[in-house]
Amino acid sequence: MILETATVTSVESDALWVEAVQKSACETCSAQKGCGTAVLSKLSGRTNRIRVVRQQSQNQSYQVGQQVTIAIPEDVVVLGSLGAYMVPLLGSLVGLWLMDSSDLSSVIGACLGLGLGGWTVSRYNRKLRNDPRINPVLFDENHQQSVSFS
Repeated sequence: MILETATVTSVESDALWVEAVQKSACETCSAQKGCGTAVLSKLSGRTNRIRVVRQQSQNQSYQVGQQVTIAIPEDVVVLGSLGAYMVPLLGSLVGLWLMDSSDLSSVIGACLGLGLGGWTVSRYNRKLRNDPRINPVLFDENHQQSVSFS
């Protein structure tokens, strides 16, 4: 599990939206003082908004500005990244292969395949929006276990 401390930014009836400061690889590099990328990384202070699904039986209330710890399973991160990048790429290659009669048709086929792959990922993402197996969970620090909010 990847643990991250986040701040609650909004509370919905079925979910929490939290914001976590994005960490970069620069924080672990030994050349921090001599590298411009590390300086830019610290200046940008990028944040990520993450949706955490709430469980119906969960009775604890959360307020905006409250600090929480979220846990994200590593396999979800890997599978999500593979799906988000590989499906459109494979769609583009299939479109290129199917319409390989001239240069213009190859480009059109690749663009259509890329669009279809992106649409497929988007549709799948909407379908799994409330699936507890792929959503972040709140981490209960007192019991050292994660609590699913689905």
